[in-house]
Amino acid sequence: MIKIFKTEDNKKLTKLSISEAVSGSWFSLINPTEEEIKQVSLVLGLDEDFLRNSLDLDERSRIEIEDGNILIITNLPIMTDDGCFDTLPLGIIYTPTSIITVCSKDNNILASFNETTTYTFDTRNKTEFMLKILYRSVKFYLKYLDIINRTTENIETELQKATNNKALFQLMEIQKTLVYFSTALKDNDIVLQKIMKMTKSTSSVNYLKTTEEDMDLLEDVIIDTKQAVEMVDMHRMILEAMMEGFASIINNNLNLVMKFLAAITIIMSIPTMIGGLWGMNVKVPFGNTPYGFIIVVALSIFLSIAVVVYFRKKGMF
Repeated sequence: MIKIFKTEDNKKLTKLSISEAVSGSWFSLINPTEEEIKQVSLVLGLDEDFLRNSLDLDERSRIEIEDGNILIITNLPIMTDDGCFDTLPLGIIYTPTSIITVCSKDNNILASFNETTTYTFDTRNKTEFMLKILYRSVKFYLKYLDIINRTTENIETELQKATNNKALFQLMEIQKTLVYFSTALKDNDIVLQKIMKMTKSTSSVNYLKTTEEDMDLLEDVIIDTKQAVEMVDMHRMILEAMMEGFASIINNNLNLVMKFLAAITIIMSIPTMIGGLWGMNVKVPFGNTPYGFIIVVALSIFLSIAVVVYFRKKGMF
């Protein structure tokens, strides 16, 4: 799917067709077909592989420069349909005339740049627009990390009384997410450092022109990215400690249940054993006494209570 937008002088975001695309346009490609890739390639004079690179779900964050065009691949955080989190490659292609974003799936980061929020960005200012996409991405990382932190706290409460592995599996899923986030954020940070070097380059082939405001925004993105990396590392350490501790707690809770069941089994076996002995077809005490049944029942109750008292003193209950 191809969508082409351009910010007008009145800050209104105009949607264009591919034949109407002019300098300062934003080409948004979401899971584009081969035909759409060829169209954009012909219109902008780009290598088709330049557009395809970021469609690989395993693509790492990096920067590539070819014929004066800059390809920046960064990894975005996404929330899946089942409520889990993952990362997704996004390609931002910076050309002398336009900016192109290429992604294999629709996502909240790009969707937040629309007609309603048009006052916050300008497609004609390519550098600022690119940095705002990166800034929005790291803000979503921080937002999702906050959600993960609250989810972990809820699981922690459940684990205190859990005797099964369900909560541990949830923690394992969160741990996997943190690994994805950590890898993506560290790669993104390397890309941001390269962008910073490019903005300071005095080379005549450097198309990444920046203003003082752009540099301030880039520094904010780098700071927030480093903060997100630190948060991920902190959550990973806490999570690893939690999983080790709560694995022991679950085993201990299970042992308590087994100990309780063992005690109940012993107590219930006492009247069963006595009833079995007095039910034999042989002479037994109180066999000819009219109160024999009451005596046997009372003896069973007495012995059972005595065992309960003994077990309570031993901490079996």
